[in-house]
Amino acid sequence: MSAKISVVMPVYNVEKFVKQAIISVLEQTLTDFELLIVNDCATDNSLSICESFSDPRIRIINHPVNRGLAAARNTGIRHAIGRYVAFIDSDDLWHPTKLEKHAKHLDDNPKLGLSFSRSAFITFDGEPMDFYQMPKLTDIDGAHLLCRNPVGNGSAPVLRRSALNDIRFAHHGKQAYSCYFDEDFRQSEDIECWFRLITTTKWKMEGLPEPLTFYRLNHGGLSANLLKQLKSWEQMVARARIYAPKVLAKHEQTARAYQLRYLARQAIRINDGKMAATLVTRALATSPRIIVDETSRTFTTLSAAYLQWLLPQFCYQYCEQLGQRMIGSLQKYRINREAGTKVTNSLGKADS
Repeated sequence: MSAKISVVMPVYNVEKFVKQAIISVLEQTLTDFELLIVNDCATDNSLSICESFSDPRIRIINHPVNRGLAAARNTGIRHAIGRYVAFIDSDDLWHPTKLEKHAKHLDDNPKLGLSFSRSAFITFDGEPMDFYQMPKLTDIDGAHLLCRNPVGNGSAPVLRRSALNDIRFAHHGKQAYSCYFDEDFRQSEDIECWFRLITTTKWKMEGLPEPLTFYRLNHGGLSANLLKQLKSWEQMVARARIYAPKVLAKHEQTARAYQLRYLARQAIRINDGKMAATLVTRALATSPRIIVDETSRTFTTLSAAYLQWLLPQFCYQYCEQLGQRMIGSLQKYRINREAGTKVTNSLGKADS
């Protein structure tokens, strides 16, 4: 059996979403792929849903114990036979042309180790939000990746297998096996992997302008989880100082400010205005230059945090909806101009 692209999908307790995630892979216009579903000891009906598909391109690999997202991705990579390796989280979706466009991107650019796409947000129930992740797409170096993580989420990248081989290392536990993602991380494993790739190898990364990934916003969340995420990010920075000391020495404080700003935006999303205000204020105190480097985004986060904290909920929600419609329209116009095509929704149909 051969396949141009190996798609790795970790699965753990996602019975509500996994069927649609699998369908979005199987409906790709590029058909030369395998789908490696890594069951990380799901305790719900996720596995039975996966087993209900009869497509010969699907292989299911079962972990004997729950080991986390990084380990599940590593297992998938070790079993992969494709020239390229794509990742999709089992609660996200892909546009039907995603694999086709990334394969062409990598085929046409032999120095690229990682190709990613812009992402469109969808609601918990899978409805398009007309709101997009709009990262820088070219000329990405270690400093930019550390500060802003343009890849954005775990369902956006497609990597060259040879690039993954260049960052492979041996697991340091009792069992000897190859790792690509660091299994010591339960969060921030993505950014650590991409940062290690761009700072320790010759490979480059670039993005495609189309929103080919549909990233699901989950319901609610806990403010305590944001602090855990910050702790994990600090763990990643401590690890990165070992292999990229010059980048960290110059950009660590700015990167920390951007991370605090990002977490402030997550706090806004879970309706914790007080936490958001605390985090964005801390971000500005950590590195005031972020308001100069990214004035609009920083000011928007600052304003939203304090408005959510201070205004009655109905007033804030009205302001937020109005702001999102304006920003979404501007983002859509920019994508249409740069991609030369109409933005599509999660069903692959052009927006009206």
